[in-house]
Amino acid sequence: MKFHPSLVQARHASPLGPMILAASEAGLAGAWFEGQRHLPECSGWRQAPDHPVLLEAMAQLDDYFAGRRDGFDLPLDVAGGTPFQRSVWQALRTIPRGQTISYGALGARAGCPAAVRAVGAAVGRNPLSIVVPCHRVVGADGSLTGYAGGLERKRALLRLEGAA
Repeated sequence: MKFHPSLVQARHASPLGPMILAASEAGLAGAWFEGQRHLPECSGWRQAPDHPVLLEAMAQLDDYFAGRRDGFDLPLDVAGGTPFQRSVWQALRTIPRGQTISYGALGARAGCPAAVRAVGAAVGRNPLSIVVPCHRVVGADGSLTGYAGGLERKRALLRLEGAA
């Protein structure tokens, strides 16, 4: 995924560790845990902790972690993803809080039921951790599988949401 150098960023303290949030003129472009896999090089992005989209993202994340929010209502900028990735990320947004889905079922929901590996790769490249809930995807047998932010965070997020 390509990120434009004109993105602005802010750090946010979450109960699961520091996060880096990024925004463009179009909306929230990234939400990553510090040190997670696929974290882009962001040292050239200007710090903008008072950016309206970043402020709203921080407030909504705080509400989510406090159990006061089931989903997110933010403008999103996923223009850096491929059309296939964007279709998978859109399908991720349909998984309700507290529920999980297998990669195969997610692929069917995204219109590509036979592309389980490609779906898994797209889920792994999701630039909007928590906001686009890739942590709700599990193995076909219900096992916890890869999460760019680490399996302990995935477990904690699912526990927070009351997922079985």
